[in-house]
Amino acid sequence: MYKNLAAAFAAACLFSLSPSSNAQPLKIGFVYVSPITEAGWTRQHEEGRKAVDKALGASVKTTFVENVPEGADAERVIRDLAREGHKIIFTPSFGYMEPTLKVAQEFPDVKFESITGYKTAPNVAVANARYYEGRYLAGVAAGRMTRSNLAGYVAGFPIPEVLQGINAFTLGMRSVNPRAQVNVVWLNTWFDPTKERDAAMALFNQKVDVIAFHTASTAVMAAAQERGKMAVAYHSDMRKVAPDAQIIAVTHEWGAYYTARVKAVQQGQWQSGTVWGGMKEGMVRVGDFGPKVPKAVQTEVLAKQKEVASGKLQPFAGPITDNEGKLVLPSGQVLSDVEILGMNYLVAGVQGKVSK
Repeated sequence: MYKNLAAAFAAACLFSLSPSSNAQPLKIGFVYVSPITEAGWTRQHEEGRKAVDKALGASVKTTFVENVPEGADAERVIRDLAREGHKIIFTPSFGYMEPTLKVAQEFPDVKFESITGYKTAPNVAVANARYYEGRYLAGVAAGRMTRSNLAGYVAGFPIPEVLQGINAFTLGMRSVNPRAQVNVVWLNTWFDPTKERDAAMALFNQKVDVIAFHTASTAVMAAAQERGKMAVAYHSDMRKVAPDAQIIAVTHEWGAYYTARVKAVQQGQWQSGTVWGGMKEGMVRVGDFGPKVPKAVQTEVLAKQKEVASGKLQPFAGPITDNEGKLVLPSGQVLSDVEILGMNYLVAGVQGKVSK
């Protein structure tokens, strides 16, 4: 399923013909798992929606529903959008996968895009990004910047995507600072600013001087700013929230993918499938360095970003050992996509266990 992903993404982007000016606007729905805030996961998908509007103008009419919990509420909202005549519906949250599949069976003429899911159907496509590529590079920056050799990580749920991020960040840190350690706090929620802030503060009390996170708000960044610590922004550039704390941002870019998929529907060329794009496809990038980051560190990270995009640098290259001492990958080998997608362990250097 996960072969030739770059080719699949490139093919999606070829659908660039304009629809007939006499056609009714194509109705497009988006379902968001949290409120639209100034930065974060939902903000980046909202920017993707706006990119569709900008690129396709009057030929489309986009609609969004925000702050929709995963589960029964999501199923209801997705079904309502389908009933209202939306011809393609984007559902960007892992917990929306099953509700999306269920509704898709009822509306075979509607196209669905399960973002971060992994199950497809004739009218359900899957797309995700290789966020771990950005995490590795953020780890390089953190490894250069830390003075305590101790980083913190506020994590949502112990799904493979989150484990990939924690592990890549740790491997990136230890590639330039072998003494680096990463303490993880699990929240078992994607969006709870109070819990996110409390977790960050607890980590700072453990002598953590740089922090990363995989949750949906800016609370961790704000906590770092308040405490005078360093932080890695995720999803978006968060310098407005943490102008002094931010050292780097791992940013998600959805506009090109969303626009390509909508064009495919307009031209009757939409097909189900799986896309897993990264830096090569422009779906993930790092940058937006803060004022504390020396020019030499910025140059190093940006050079490595080019190496990741070209395939020269593989974040999950051996040797890799888990944090219980088991050899996961020998030297000279690289984890396959299947192995990365099924990741269920924490690498050496991570303090903690996979939350149950």
